[in-house]
Amino acid sequence: MYDIKWIRDNADAFDKSRARRGLEPLAKTLLALDDSRRAAISKLQAAQERRNAASKEIGVAMKEKDAAKADALKAEVAKIKEDWPAMEAAEREAIAALDKALAEIPNAPLDSVPFGEDERGNEEVLRWGEPRRFEFEPKEHFDLGEGLGLMDFETATKLSGARFVVNKGQIARLERALAQFMLDLHTEEHGYQEVNPPLLVRDEAMFGTAQLPKFREDQFETFRPSDEADFATAYSNAVTQFFLSHDDSTYSDAQLDEFMRARLDPCFVNYWQRMRGSKMERAAALAEMRATKTNLWLIPTAEVPLTNLVRESILDESQLPLRFTAGTYCFRAEAGAAGRDTRGMIRQHQFFKVEMVSITTPEQSLAEHERMTGCAEKVLQLLELPYRKVTLCTGDMGFASQKTYDLEVWLPGQGKYREISSCSVCGDFQARRMNARYRAKDAKAPSFVHTLNGSGVAVGRALVAVMENYQEEDGSITIPKALRPYMRGADRIGRAG
Repeated sequence: MYDIKWIRDNADAFDKSRARRGLEPLAKTLLALDDSRRAAISKLQAAQERRNAASKEIGVAMKEKDAAKADALKAEVAKIKEDWPAMEAAEREAIAALDKALAEIPNAPLDSVPFGEDERGNEEVLRWGEPRRFEFEPKEHFDLGEGLGLMDFETATKLSGARFVVNKGQIARLERALAQFMLDLHTEEHGYQEVNPPLLVRDEAMFGTAQLPKFREDQFETFRPSDEADFATAYSNAVTQFFLSHDDSTYSDAQLDEFMRARLDPCFVNYWQRMRGSKMERAAALAEMRATKTNLWLIPTAEVPLTNLVRESILDESQLPLRFTAGTYCFRAEAGAAGRDTRGMIRQHQFFKVEMVSITTPEQSLAEHERMTGCAEKVLQLLELPYRKVTLCTGDMGFASQKTYDLEVWLPGQGKYREISSCSVCGDFQARRMNARYRAKDAKAPSFVHTLNGSGVAVGRALVAVMENYQEEDGSITIPKALRPYMRGADRIGRAG
C-alpha cells in the first residue's frame, strides 16, 4: 500500500511504475482525493477551534453584561453544533475515498522485472533436469489415480461439488509424505520455524496481505453470531491502531471517538455507545450484537496468517530476518477459472500447500528472495522432478509483488511445464497495510519491514508431478527415493485391493 505523501512528492515516478504494469496514470486523481481529505479535516478542526473560542467569549461577554454579544455567540456555537454531523460525515467520506483508492493500487515492479502484457512476456531463467523419455504414452494423474482405485473425483463431487478429490490408501499417504518431507527440509536444513496457524482469519489479516479488498470474489467467507469476545477483540485492535497512528501527535477524545466509529462494525459501535447505560440498555445492545453475524475468511494460502504474525508490531533489527513455514489446507473460490483445468487436482477449491514467509530489513530482502526461491528449488531437485524457473513480467505478476519467480514442473501427461511454486518479494507494500515495523540500531523512528512469500511447494501439484513423472507402463507409480522413509520403505504404488 502506498503512502500518499510519497505519491505527492514522486507523482511522475508513481505514474511511470503504473505504466510498466499497463495501467493508466493515477497520481492526479489521488492527489485530488488527498486535497479533499485535507480540506475536510481542516474545516472540522477550524470549526472545533472556533466553537471552543466562541464558548470562552460567551463567558467574557456575560461578565461584561453584553447580552447582545453573548446571544450572537451562542447562536454561532449552536450553528456549529448543527453543522457538526455533516462536517464529520464529509471528513469520513473523504478519508474513506482516499483509503479505498490507495488499497486498490498494485505494488510497483522492480526495475529488473521484464515488461510484458501477460505470461508470454515472462523470461525463462534456467531449466533443471531432463524430462524422462517414456517408451509408452504417459497418462495424466487423474487417469493414473482412478486406474489405481486410489483417486475418486466422482464421490468428491457428490460430497462437495466440482474441484474436489478424495485420495485414498497409498496415494493419500504419498500426499502426506510430500508435505512432511518439505516441512522437514525447510525446518532442518533451510532455517525456517514451523508454525501451525489458524485457517480462519479476520478482515484485517486478509487486507494486510492484499487479498482484500480487490480479490474478495476469489475467497471463501464464513459467518457466525457475534459476541462479547468479538467486541473486545475489535475494540482492542481499534484502540491499538489509534495509538500507533498517533504516537507522535496530540489527540482529543473526539478524535478517538471518530476513529472508533470508522473502524468498528456498526453492531459494535452500538454496543460500545450503550454499554455504559442502564442494565436494560446493555442487554438490548447485546441482543442486537448477537443477532449480527461476524465473518471470518478461510485462508487462500498460509501466507496470510504467517505474514500477519508481525502485524501492528515493532521488531528489533537484531530479530531479522524471521523465517516461517507452515503446511496447511488452502481454500480458493477460483472465480476466474471457469473452464480451466476442470479435471484433476491442478486447480481445486481445497488443496494442501507448504508455505514459506520471510520478514526482513529493506537491505536483506532481495538476497532473501533468491534464497527463498532456492529453498523451493531444492524440494524439486531432491524429488528429481524436472523444472524451469521463470521471472514473471509486469503484466503477469501478482498484485502485492515487486518481483516474482515461478517454478514450473514438467508434467509428461500434459506434455508441458506447469506452475508448482511462486516466490515473491513485496518490499514494504504489505508491511504498510499491516503496520509492521522494525527499529534499526540508533534509529530515531521505526521503519517498515519487507515481506516475502513463496510456495515450498504446492503439495497437491507435487503429487501430480510425482505420479506423472514416476509412472510405469502398467499404471503403477514408483516412489521417489527421497520419500521412501516417509512411506515405510515402500518403493511402488500399485492398484488397490
